[in-house]
Amino acid sequence: MSFSRLVRFVPKGDDSKILIGEPVDSQVDVGTAVRRGEDVEVNVYSGTSVLDAGSPTSNKAIIGRILSPVTAQEAGTIRCIGLNYKKHAEEAKMSIPEIPTLFLKPATALADPYPSPTPIPKHTIESDSADYESELAIIIGKDCKNVSEADALDYVLGYTACNDVSSRASQFAQTQWCYSKGFDGSCPIGPVLVSKEVIGDVGGLKVRGLKNGKVVQDSPLTDLIFSVQEIVSFLSQGTTLPKGTVIITGTPAGVGFARNPKELLHDGDEFVVEILPHIGSLYNVMKNEQ
Repeated sequence: MSFSRLVRFVPKGDDSKILIGEPVDSQVDVGTAVRRGEDVEVNVYSGTSVLDAGSPTSNKAIIGRILSPVTAQEAGTIRCIGLNYKKHAEEAKMSIPEIPTLFLKPATALADPYPSPTPIPKHTIESDSADYESELAIIIGKDCKNVSEADALDYVLGYTACNDVSSRASQFAQTQWCYSKGFDGSCPIGPVLVSKEVIGDVGGLKVRGLKNGKVVQDSPLTDLIFSVQEIVSFLSQGTTLPKGTVIITGTPAGVGFARNPKELLHDGDEFVVEILPHIGSLYNVMKNEQ
């Protein structure tokens, strides 16, 4: 299977279908176009999953709703790397880790981009502590165990964007982060899956986070402490990473709780994780849990 950028989506005018395909315009920022209400035409593939997308067909469709590139069932337990940007460690006043710091999100945390709402849990509303984290996500393309750093990229299918939505009050009340970052819908990913061949060296990427249009995070991926190869190899030691596993790689400096004044998330706020080139913009519109 060869692809450049895959999008998983519900086509316009037919909510009964879920399709996989490549945008006809290879340069379009799918997330931004959909947020603006523009039609995005897609060359439909024969498969039903980005993990086995099949081949291009003669059919075309317009995106009605963007979905996460993989399903919750395909992703399983989401692996998350904390404290993986040098400047973020500095703003958090924490020392540079010697090995990757791992925490987990359950499959129920996986969520779609806009127009699906991104929930703020009730108890996080009460503590006014919902925060954003702009991140690069890795999607594993085949079962992976005990791999070396030299071979790690052989197991990577591609990359997408992620917002690691966090409850800071819960996070700071505990010594581990699974609870404070594992709520339903707290891991939206998208808008497209870009192949590792198109991306090449992730050090050529730049990630930005924008809250209601204001740039709050802005970093090259050269600020990563642990590389994609180091992360995949480390996580695979003694543990199988099944095909479809999502690994989120940490956030750069500029998170809301560390800013002065704080920039926390509230009902109706728009947050965008932008990773350029190729991946584009993951839009999230926050909604208070009812």
